[in-house]
Amino acid sequence: MNLVQIFFEQAHRFKDKPGMLVKRDGKYAEISWSEWAVKVEELAAGLLAEGLQAGEKVALLSENRPEWAFADLAILACACADSPIYPTNTTTQVEYIVKDSGAVFLFVSTVEQLKKGLALFANCPALKKIFVFDETLPADLHDHEQVMTLNKLMENGRQWLPENAERLEAIWQNIDENDLATLIYTSGTTGDPKGVMLSHKNFISNVEACSKCVRVDGTDTFLSHLPLSHVLERMAGYYLPVYNGSVIAYAESIDKVSLNMSEVHPTIMISVPRLFEKIYDRIFNGARQSTGLKKRLAFWAFALAGKISACKREGRQPGGLLRLQHNLAEKLVFAKLGERLGGRLRFFISGGAPLPQKVAEFFYGAGYPIFEGYGLTETAPVLTVNYPGHMKFGTVGPVLDGVEIKIAADGEIMAKGPNVASGYYNNPQGTAAAFVDGWFYTGDVGRLDSDNYLKITDRKKDLIVTAGGKNIAPQHLENLLKMDKYISEAMLYGDRKKFISALLVPDFEKVEEYARENDILYTDIKGLLENPEIRAMFGRRLDKVHQENEIPGYEQVKKFLLLSGEFSLDNNEVTPTLKLKRKIVTAKFKSELDALYEN
Repeated sequence: MNLVQIFFEQAHRFKDKPGMLVKRDGKYAEISWSEWAVKVEELAAGLLAEGLQAGEKVALLSENRPEWAFADLAILACACADSPIYPTNTTTQVEYIVKDSGAVFLFVSTVEQLKKGLALFANCPALKKIFVFDETLPADLHDHEQVMTLNKLMENGRQWLPENAERLEAIWQNIDENDLATLIYTSGTTGDPKGVMLSHKNFISNVEACSKCVRVDGTDTFLSHLPLSHVLERMAGYYLPVYNGSVIAYAESIDKVSLNMSEVHPTIMISVPRLFEKIYDRIFNGARQSTGLKKRLAFWAFALAGKISACKREGRQPGGLLRLQHNLAEKLVFAKLGERLGGRLRFFISGGAPLPQKVAEFFYGAGYPIFEGYGLTETAPVLTVNYPGHMKFGTVGPVLDGVEIKIAADGEIMAKGPNVASGYYNNPQGTAAAFVDGWFYTGDVGRLDSDNYLKITDRKKDLIVTAGGKNIAPQHLENLLKMDKYISEAMLYGDRKKFISALLVPDFEKVEEYARENDILYTDIKGLLENPEIRAMFGRRLDKVHQENEIPGYEQVKKFLLLSGEFSLDNNEVTPTLKLKRKIVTAKFKSELDALYEN
């Protein structure tokens, strides 16, 4: 069985029932399973008419929208693999993926993304043509021989199909489960991005195992807002609902998720901890600002939610009086929260970064559980997950069926299973280091409890995972910052935080020189570094580094601390070879760093 067979079987089964919901002209419109299948078939035919050969790669640069899924399944139906790219990536980052994967075609969503694509032809010799989802193109691109709209590609497919329909079906029917489905590029702690090779079997095994944990069926609606280029949304927010015959509704943007929830009434949504933190903060801030009976009622209900969660945490059932009080709180307070979440929500799934336990406990007590899991791109992605009847706060859940987890002598989490990737594309050295004797070395440190629930305790990698689920390899930007004449050393901070901050060690001679040239008075270095003009200068230097190197917004330093002394061996802040001891430096300045996030 392969992903394309699963999709076409579901399309044949559900026919005219809605498979997708998308906002058009101010309201959500349905796309049936049959219409979806026709689009996939026509696009696949169009690609074959353009000369696409089995085993070739096609890149996909787009925001979440139905066309993303049309293109993905069409590429797979041609016995090819795709390389999804974040739409927020810079042209340089897009070029690396397109070139390394050897993509022969590139799908883009908009004219903005098309501009990135057009810049690639000079350095990506394998790239032949770009297909654009949007129909409205600038006049100078209408007749561009290397640019074609999606509608034109489908039109070509419709002309090709009558004499070749059996050929197309034979191609996708004969795709082996071990054939490559995608190359998802993920940043490591050092070096260039790595293309994770995931097969049809990797995804299907993970979908099947997750489907055993939670009931998902044709009555469910998923609201898709995490990027489909992220492996969690690809599996849990796309392939999982396809496998179970559910509806996928596309959010307009992250800013409109709340509005879209009220419009499509989702039953399940995959997200990252930052969204849940925002909802949590909004609820509690609203309660604090209310007055009188309304305020007392809200905090009474919040306290009851905490007691229900405490019962769960302690492994006991709530007493009769507590259940009675909680039922009343549900009607008076939590029902309003449910309405804001669309009125039908069954549960959330959280991944990509650790979920604060207080947030998890509040939502559980309010009746809208967030099931947290753990995994990586290399594991397609889920290794462990909390689910109904099998949930422990403070853990990332029990090990998934069919997956093996082993803890190495140094505490590193190792994984084996049908969902584990075969390695990194064009990267035998990286593959050999991470995939050993059938085991994938995750780089994370953890422990399994007596019930086989996994708790993540540390990270061997220096990789920063923000509260929004963005993976950031800090050395790249740190090295760029250290090239600035006013910055001697830099260390990024922001794991599980809302944004990236930094510790900066100035080049003291250069800063004092700047002060003299600009008539800035000071008595000592500490006072100089606290001067608003000096801080503003460093802010401008950071902005310059960000802009000149096309640093994505989520990776940019938003706040910083200026240190009045160098990192030193005497203070145990660096190794004898002058490598930064991040844990020690972070612990030393943790209170000052955390203060940057208070407002």
